[in-house]
Amino acid sequence: MLLIHCPYCEQDLPELEFAYAGEAHIARPADPSKLTDEEWRDFLFIRTNPKGVHFERWRHVNGCARFFNAVRETVGDKFLATYRADEPRPDISSLTGDAK
Repeated sequence: MLLIHCPYCEQDLPELEFAYAGEAHIARPADPSKLTDEEWRDFLFIRTNPKGVHFERWRHVNGCARFFNAVRETVGDKFLATYRADEPRPDISSLTGDAK
């Protein structure tokens, strides 16, 4: 069973407690009414889908109900870190040991 750490509840809980909420750190348009149809489509639907480290947004739906961010390695489906939504993106090299 995959366990996910909720940074608000400070507990490792089963994946069933959580809901995936898309890619993390997406910049919202300052003035959505000025976007072209193509730009609006790209904002809503086009996301990265890397093989490797990915920054994701999750929600603890069966607990505190808060959104948080996670760093997940997609090949092995392993969570490297979770952090509160108001915290900055962690440095990947500190999590993976890579010098990138």
